[in-house]
Amino acid sequence: MSTISAVKSNTFGKYLASGIIAGLGGGVIFGMMMAMMNMLPMVAGLIGSQSVVVGGLVHMAISAAIGGFYGAVLGLGRVQLGWGSAVITGMINGVIWWVLGGLILMPLGLGMTEMVLKIGTDQWLSLMGHLIYGVVTGVLFVVLLRKK
Repeated sequence: MSTISAVKSNTFGKYLASGIIAGLGGGVIFGMMMAMMNMLPMVAGLIGSQSVVVGGLVHMAISAAIGGFYGAVLGLGRVQLGWGSAVITGMINGVIWWVLGGLILMPLGLGMTEMVLKIGTDQWLSLMGHLIYGVVTGVLFVVLLRKK
């Protein structure tokens, strides 16, 4: 099946929707961790706010988008995941977005150019959060895909 016909099929839509929902599930877990570390006001700073609630909403929107990306990539490849491969691909997705988001886009979005690709304690904690997000998202994705 070509990529175009995969995009048009219900299968791709199910992958995309499952990714978005799974991403929200992963985002809830990661968001709780971020709330405990008082990181949500910084996330809100991406849109000019300092509100914990706004930070939580921004975080969830990003989580849904990243979950959708995960589902779309797997949908285009028509990838069938088992539990182990869901954990591994979820972790890979988490690491990719840790680098892109946590180490590049977030510091740039906050005007902290000196922090781009800098790794210290906060960034290692962020990596752990992204890995947990990835595992939760990957496992939920398989659960959702297997539902009839």
